[in-house]
Amino acid sequence: MMDKAEVTSNDLLTLARWMAGDFSNYKQASASPKDFAHIHVFFRPLPFDFFSGIGLYSEQVYDYDLWTPYRQGVHRLVNRDNHIYIENFSLKNAMFYAGSGRNLDILNTISPDVIERRHNCSMVFRREGDRFFGEVEGNSCFIEKNGCQTYLDSYVEITETTWASLDKGMDVHTHQQVWGSTTGPLKFEKQESFAHEVPTVL
Repeated sequence: MMDKAEVTSNDLLTLARWMAGDFSNYKQASASPKDFAHIHVFFRPLPFDFFSGIGLYSEQVYDYDLWTPYRQGVHRLVNRDNHIYIENFSLKNAMFYAGSGRNLDILNTISPDVIERRHNCSMVFRREGDRFFGEVEGNSCFIEKNGCQTYLDSYVEITETTWASLDKGMDVHTHQQVWGSTTGPLKFEKQESFAHEVPTVL
């Protein structure tokens, strides 16, 4: 469990602004193409009215197929228990909203009634100097892969210009890794910032 450290609304706003952007692991994929595909991660701020607070839409796509995300989500940032929690939501009919990371017209078609909370799957963040560290809460964020029930083990490190993440699926019975990277974290650099789109009212 993370050590308790006081977080403020300013920290939450800073985290949202640092996350808001188009991230690419081009350098990593070019240096080691057998181990890493070229991926973009988009985090696009949602209007304040969506959550009456700070929210983000995300999508992850392969560079060669930008209109077919392999992961999409909606995220609500809240201060809780001296940490920043990022609550995660899935999208019903997610492919209807593909491209929202790059196109505000599509993003604006997302409404609160098309999302569902992913319980026990929040990410818990703390700030240490010039970076934030996050990990999934507990071990009850369940994901079924290839007929095997797994729980998510997720770690994230964020700076103003970088994003590193490592997601693994662990067997609920044996606690052995079933899916996810075996060659280390994905390392992204921000290509474009959307920080100016983050609402400033908390």
